[in-house]
Amino acid sequence: MWSEGHSVLVVGVPELDDDVRARTAHYDASFLATDPAFVHAHITLLGPWLSEPSRTDLDTVATIMARTEPFEATLATVDTFPNGLIHLRPEPEEPFRALTAALAEAFPQCPPYAGTFPDPVPHLTLDRRAEGITLDSVERDLRHLLPVRTHVDRVDLQWWANHDCHVRESWKLGHRG
Repeated sequence: MWSEGHSVLVVGVPELDDDVRARTAHYDASFLATDPAFVHAHITLLGPWLSEPSRTDLDTVATIMARTEPFEATLATVDTFPNGLIHLRPEPEEPFRALTAALAEAFPQCPPYAGTFPDPVPHLTLDRRAEGITLDSVERDLRHLLPVRTHVDRVDLQWWANHDCHVRESWKLGHRG
């Protein structure tokens, strides 16, 4: 599958990156990043976002991130959306929802998931139901890793494109410098 690329504002979850990276390699290795800062395992806050953000756009994101203090989250339960997307949901989800709401308000031309879902649920995508891939099989694969506790202190602007996945910008939460 060829992608012209898109940008996404995400919270990386490095504790699960090896697993998500392996799944990415299985489906389409052209989306494996060589950028060491790029975390494949992530919770999307806003995407697709602007392809070519201005300095003002980046400063707006910086302001939102500066107002948000770092927080802890736990990912423990594997679940499935009605469309077959197998995922983990962070607890608490409120800080993720608050960041998404603030970003969507600042960039109304970029609704979460292009407006496909009226109430976007914070989640970390693992796989999609298919022959041989079930909620149980994915849960078995991750059993030795769960629960995952992660310290959320950064938001990345990632670019996703074939042979060109990389971090374009990164903001520390609560950083006012």
